[in-house]
Amino acid sequence: MLTSEDSAFEAPQSLFGPHSAGPTVQRLVLGGHLRRLREEASITTEQAAGAIRGSHSKISRMEHGRVGFKDRDIADLLTLYGVTSGEEREVLLKLAREANTPGWWQGYSDILPHWVEPYFGLEAAASIIRIYELQFVPGLLQTADYARAIIRLGNASTEEDVTRRAEARIARQEILTRENPPRLWAVMDDGALRRSIGGKAVMREVLRARPARRRVHRAADQRPVPGQGCRGRQLPRSDGAALPAGRARLQDAAAAQGRPG
Repeated sequence: MLTSEDSAFEAPQSLFGPHSAGPTVQRLVLGGHLRRLREEASITTEQAAGAIRGSHSKISRMEHGRVGFKDRDIADLLTLYGVTSGEEREVLLKLAREANTPGWWQGYSDILPHWVEPYFGLEAAASIIRIYELQFVPGLLQTADYARAIIRLGNASTEEDVTRRAEARIARQEILTRENPPRLWAVMDDGALRRSIGGKAVMREVLRARPARRRVHRAADQRPVPGQGCRGRQLPRSDGAALPAGRARLQDAAAAQGRPG
């Protein structure tokens, strides 16, 4: 077995701090390290499962960051893998505790579908976010009134439901004003800004809202509209025939190290 000194390790310090992304990325990072240590120690998933009184599938879920972690399980696995002391053990145990910290979205778990949890976690950890939106202003750039107007077009059952869903959407935008915010690049169809959602006053508020260092361009002439952490590009209607329907989003997560294969 490998000792902690033999195993190459670099502490994922970028995840420890006020801009930590919640549990999603920490689980992925920790799972990747657990898999690396197990493979370096030539231990099978069945052997690892026996050490924590679990199953092969539990080890697989842990290594892929799909479940929370028990301190006792992580401590037993690290001991099995030969990491019995030193900085690596301390950091990974700390990471396990952070991975069990609820994300901000847990406060809205009663109104949000379960599948958005990893999505919000990766969004909060991203260093670059690229969005293409055909019909509406992207959620990260919506105002509270615009968000409520959009949600009313859906299947919200009560006005209280509308309000809470809008609050959750606006809460996502805190990543744009935090220390070391992600770079946001949003491409919107011209119709997304011309389509009146909630009335003229609401649309004026959307157009006037300016996250830090935001600039808006028209793709036709590339001239920036002075603003204040993201860059938007508005595609004119004359180019609309070439646009695919729907939406797309690319996120470059900050947590590359320890990512499970």
